[in-house]
Amino acid sequence: MKNIEALIADGGDITLGAVYPIECAATAADGHNSVAMLVRRKGGTLDALLKRFDKAIAKFYDDGETIGSVRKICAAALDGFR
Repeated sequence: MKNIEALIADGGDITLGAVYPIECAATAADGHNSVAMLVRRKGGTLDALLKRFDKAIAKFYDDGETIGSVRKICAAALDGFR
């Protein structure tokens, strides 16, 4: 989980938990940008989510690409309210 540790050491933050309508998500920000937002897969473990999360943060550090499955799901859920 070296990338999660590096993000926090650089002043970033992470959040784990429910983000309506998602039961379990992991989000990361570096103080200026959203770095990664992942959803725990159905039947997936928290450990598996954290490993994917660490890789997503590494991808941001390596090439600036953000990973955002939470945004897609929340946007789709919000469309139902419009």
